[in-house]
Amino acid sequence: MTDDLRTEAREMLRALVGHAAVFHDGQFEAIEALVRARRRALVVQRTGWGKSAVYFVATLLLRRQGAGPTVLVSPLLALMRDQIAAAERAGVRAVAINSTNAHEWDQVRARLADDSVDVLLVSPERLNNPSFRDEQLPTLVDRMGMLVVDEAHCISDWGHDFRPDYRRLGELIRRLPPVVPILATTATANSRVVTDVAEQLGGGADAPPVLTIRGPLARSSLRLGVLRLPSARARLAWLLTHLDDFTGSGIIYSLTVSGAEDVARLLREAGHEVRAYTGRTDPAEREELEARLKRNEVKALVATSALGMGFDKPDLGFVIHLGAPSSPVAYYQQVGRAGRATANADVLLLPGPEDPDIWRYFATASMPTRERAERVIGALGDAPLSTPALEALVDVRRTPLELLLKVLDVDGAVHRVRGGWVATGTPWVYDAERYDRIAAERRAEQQHMVAYEQTDGCRMEFLQRLLDDDTATECGRCDNCAGVWFSPQIAETATASAASSLDRVGVPIEPRAQWPTGADRLGVPVKGRIAAEERSEEGRALARLTDLGWGGALRTLFADPKDGPISPALLDAAVRVLADWPWAQRPTGIVAMASGRRPLLIDTLARGLAAAGRLPFVGTLAARGGGPAGEPGGNSVYRLAGVWDRWDASALSLPAGPILLVDDLADSRWTLTVAARELRRRGADAVLPLVLALRG
Repeated sequence: MTDDLRTEAREMLRALVGHAAVFHDGQFEAIEALVRARRRALVVQRTGWGKSAVYFVATLLLRRQGAGPTVLVSPLLALMRDQIAAAERAGVRAVAINSTNAHEWDQVRARLADDSVDVLLVSPERLNNPSFRDEQLPTLVDRMGMLVVDEAHCISDWGHDFRPDYRRLGELIRRLPPVVPILATTATANSRVVTDVAEQLGGGADAPPVLTIRGPLARSSLRLGVLRLPSARARLAWLLTHLDDFTGSGIIYSLTVSGAEDVARLLREAGHEVRAYTGRTDPAEREELEARLKRNEVKALVATSALGMGFDKPDLGFVIHLGAPSSPVAYYQQVGRAGRATANADVLLLPGPEDPDIWRYFATASMPTRERAERVIGALGDAPLSTPALEALVDVRRTPLELLLKVLDVDGAVHRVRGGWVATGTPWVYDAERYDRIAAERRAEQQHMVAYEQTDGCRMEFLQRLLDDDTATECGRCDNCAGVWFSPQIAETATASAASSLDRVGVPIEPRAQWPTGADRLGVPVKGRIAAEERSEEGRALARLTDLGWGGALRTLFADPKDGPISPALLDAAVRVLADWPWAQRPTGIVAMASGRRPLLIDTLARGLAAAGRLPFVGTLAARGGGPAGEPGGNSVYRLAGVWDRWDASALSLPAGPILLVDDLADSRWTLTVAARELRRRGADAVLPLVLALRG
């Protein structure tokens, strides 16, 4: 019987991979457990091992036995596209329901109804969409032949890429009959994560234990290395010098969106065919960029972690990191994009001194706080509130608010319904001990990453041991095992190009055009579009705080709590911003913003610009009632309320023509918006905001 199943499964595997394939250790064992025993299994295997082959072959075998479609929970659109393409090669009829193909949903539902779908791919977020959850999911649960959870480390808040939506899978799993097999797969899970995921897959005390199949995580094709350089300029110059030394096409990872965009621009200007790929990239453009990389039409995509899990280009030749991810586990996941079906692929890390600051920012941004959670629960009742309406009641920005709602939903304190969110009435307790443990684990992971950079031992073995792989041995290929395989030399012309790029100044500040929904609830009597005669023009910042060039100097400036005059270097850079500004009409006067934190910095910046540009310094826009209220970083409604009616231009004698409005830092842009409105209402023909730094 087992031999018959193995023969059938091997035929399907060969259809999938296109040649006389044989099963890797563990593949058939997983398939047999799912198909014959209808068990629950967790497969932890390196990238490229063939985890997708397990669930596609198992699906076809189950379908032959009369089972319903497999539901495959997949976290990324890029991953879904690759999975559908792989399914088609194996004769598996796969369709997806996600945020980008709403026009296809009716057709998908019809195909599910006539049983012409073998695999339905859904995102974890879709499981809590009210119409999908209440109208379609119950039918799928009744007919489901198998549940597959891809990138299953996302279930665990101990994992490097925890996603609250994945926690809802526990509820779905509890609704499934015991005879429905469940498969969870991942390439990045240490023992703590494996235990957590297995517990959530478990079928109860009477069910068989979850079958865990773990294999060695070593990637023999990868040649790892670390090159420590003193500055962002040196790292970019090295990349300009040596990018063409790398074989084939690859991925260059950046920790921030602005970093990815800046590096891509610099490399393009030097003649390299590269493009940026970030969370801000349009979905259609992302799909095209992925296709171009797969066709080797670009040398590299300069990407954030938005291009990561599941992206499948078997012959990807290299992965370079400009800045280190916050944990070796996350690093292993990203470098696993390379060398999946080639004998050799190069992986090089160029860490930066700014890395720990970026790690701390993202770590704190993702953790809920007791005060925020209680504020959100207290604002909800039985009547649904949309996220924008709720945003007007609690001082939490949209993205962290959405993340917090998902966490509270998983905890049972709130529930998503048609029209928004409601409170469940279930008592909620902030698990401080749990969050403290997770925060401590995150800090430990950061130290592990530093240790990876500094180790003189085998780098692949180091990564394997941190993933609790007891098969770890020296790879014989990395820079520590076999010697440095990359040149540290930097061309003088590259240094000059990098310096020129990093010295570039001037980031546009888009003017606000719409008042935030719900402002009237906080006593701000505005709504809809901002009147054209009350808006500012497009402004300029010297740089973003996250920029590779001037961002470092600005981060240092704003990290110091003491006020002081503008430095000559920053003033000179701000003058260059003015020189490069393609305004329609030159400003006729300069106004400084009043400031409770850095009045001397802003005053000397404004007066310095006036002297350099031979413009009159009109004065300082006065603050009413002590100036802006509240702390920076809140959502739009609260930031607007905090600066509304706080500026007074009545004492200023404004000249005809545009006014240059000078401030130190722009975050939400509501301070600039309200200040510009006051100046326009007092007779300014136009307002041109200029700040030193743009947050984000």
